[in-house]
Amino acid sequence: MNKKVKWGIIIGIGTVLIGGGIYSQLPKENEELVAADKVMSGQRGGKKILNVNAKVMKPQLLRDEIQISGSLLPDEEVDLSFETSGKIVEINFEEGGFVKKGQLLAKVNDRPLQAQLQRLVSQLKLAEDRVFRQNALLERDAVSKEAYEQVKTDLAILNADIELVKANILQTELRAPFDGVIGLRQVSAGSYASPTTIVAKLTKIFPLKVEFSVPERYANDVKIGAGLDFTLEGKLNTFHAKVYARESQINPTTHTLTIRALFPNTDGMVLPGRYATIKLNKDEVKDAIAVPSEAIIPEMGKDKVFLYKSGKAEPVEIITGIRSEAEVQVLQGLNIGDTIITSGTLQLRTGMPITLDAVH
Repeated sequence: MNKKVKWGIIIGIGTVLIGGGIYSQLPKENEELVAADKVMSGQRGGKKILNVNAKVMKPQLLRDEIQISGSLLPDEEVDLSFETSGKIVEINFEEGGFVKKGQLLAKVNDRPLQAQLQRLVSQLKLAEDRVFRQNALLERDAVSKEAYEQVKTDLAILNADIELVKANILQTELRAPFDGVIGLRQVSAGSYASPTTIVAKLTKIFPLKVEFSVPERYANDVKIGAGLDFTLEGKLNTFHAKVYARESQINPTTHTLTIRALFPNTDGMVLPGRYATIKLNKDEVKDAIAVPSEAIIPEMGKDKVFLYKSGKAEPVEIITGIRSEAEVQVLQGLNIGDTIITSGTLQLRTGMPITLDAVH
């Protein structure tokens, strides 16, 4: 083989290899994507047909809700302590138990006061007899009016002293100011208590208060008597409460208004202090025409949806009202019985052939 033929063969092989490498780097049509596009779109007579879901317009209840966080507070709560000082001689409650209003919970030593009361009461009969005798003598002008008034004053002072000692005795008793659940005991019998000593905490857990704050733009939307729903972490139930009070002014720092609602908690199963997720109804329309929010297409400052008519997509302009989490009220543009397209809205064009996969 001569030298020219040999170099010709080498150049030919090199040309083929270089051409193959360049071809392999050229962009190619993805056959799988083309096939998937044909399946999704469908082809009939050369026209693409889009498979979509739809919804038939029916009157429905629509609530305009806002979701905010809040906390559960006891209806009443107090740290229990004595009004006087002394050694605790009685503790009459079980920790975590339910107590009734007026129930005696604990007592400090009152023996000196009881003895003082007994001494005063023993003088009472004699003082009353003196007043009776002086009155009889006064009627016969046997004594002066000043002497009669003096014994009357002595009797009044004695009765006042008796009432004072009785009041002091009452201060040695710790009684429940309202029905509730008493917490953990902080003292023991035999210990010395003063007015600053906390014996236990008493909590009224039914009803409970639901406290939350709303942005100032919603301040006028939440009225006294308005209902709300709330949920608690770890519980599947939805609980219901009613607004009973509003703060007198908007917080100038947070620009929110604090509101409280009452939750009956009749079974006492929900404890105060928990975090609550609240859904607050701003407005409610009973017979609303509402469409899913994903069905609305904003265009040039207006909203439109596509209707299903005779197998084709037809756009219609709408005017919207209140909104919920998933739906929007339609005030104008739709009628009961219209079928709107709820999926594939970004691919829709006027007059495009469509096939309904599901109708709700």
